[in-house]
Amino acid sequence: MERTGTILRGPALEPISGRLVIGEDGRIEAIEPEPVESEDIILPAFINAHTHVGDSIAKEAGGGLSLEALVAPPDGLKHRLLRAASREELVGAIEQTLSFMERAGTAACYDFREGDVEGVEHLREAAAGRAIDAYAFARGSVAAMEAGDGFGASGANDGEFAEERAATRAAGKPFFIHAGEGDATDLQPALDLEPDALIHVVHPDETHLERIATAGVPVVVCPRSNLVTGVGLPPFEALAERTTLALGTDNVMLNAPSMFREMAFCAKLSDLPATTILQMATVNGSAMLDLEYGVLEPGRVGRVLVLDGESPNLAGVRDPVRAVVRRAGVDDVKEVIVAD
Repeated sequence: MERTGTILRGPALEPISGRLVIGEDGRIEAIEPEPVESEDIILPAFINAHTHVGDSIAKEAGGGLSLEALVAPPDGLKHRLLRAASREELVGAIEQTLSFMERAGTAACYDFREGDVEGVEHLREAAAGRAIDAYAFARGSVAAMEAGDGFGASGANDGEFAEERAATRAAGKPFFIHAGEGDATDLQPALDLEPDALIHVVHPDETHLERIATAGVPVVVCPRSNLVTGVGLPPFEALAERTTLALGTDNVMLNAPSMFREMAFCAKLSDLPATTILQMATVNGSAMLDLEYGVLEPGRVGRVLVLDGESPNLAGVRDPVRAVVRRAGVDDVKEVIVAD
């Protein structure tokens, strides 16, 4: 399989004109620089590093409610709606969301799973046979973590999590935790758990930033969600100076799980370079779980997004990376290649 155009190559997403070759084994065989006529933009498919797809049953519910009223366990609006929904409703809504993410160029999502073991089963059922890899970061019990792909803690103020952290480490699985979303009070206890990633980190002070840097713990930012819930925005530049940032779309009830929208939002509300933001949506998220895709280079699995460089929206762009981050959308997707 071959595709030509402007290829965003390697971890640095270097734009080159050339040919991308994917072998029969699904791995990238070569990226060959050469003059080509195609105006297409070829990049790694996205990694959505933080989602809650379970609340796909309640899109745009709870307008105007506070963060706690919306999503705080156990009686936030989201949790009440989840308890009231049938398995069929939950799985069907998740299937629709995964279908949208596939069409929008997302190769994988890291989903925080409500519902204990049953919640993991819901995601497995909804994702069966789909091109997107939906990773279950379970919560509720050690058994849920063992059934899933890791543990996704709600926040250190919601419980101790010492038992779950120890069990997750013993199982060799990643432990992610919400921290510093509504305020800073749960950042230190979250860092004490030595997590594999922090989610949100809207309110760190200098002590938190230095601890994050020393520990080398990645941070997943979700700026659209943070503004919807009224908690503010993370200090993007200060975090990027100290650690690896990834990007997530958070709750489906609050935002469409479009990485295009998340990137554009982040670009226009921060001073981060476009290349950094595109790395947050691809390379950096991939590195968090050591995925074999998320970067276009020989030997990697070919999960590739091709954008139509002649679409009315993208025709005439001068900077392909900036165009992907700030301008492109689902309508510009020409092809999503999912090789295994």
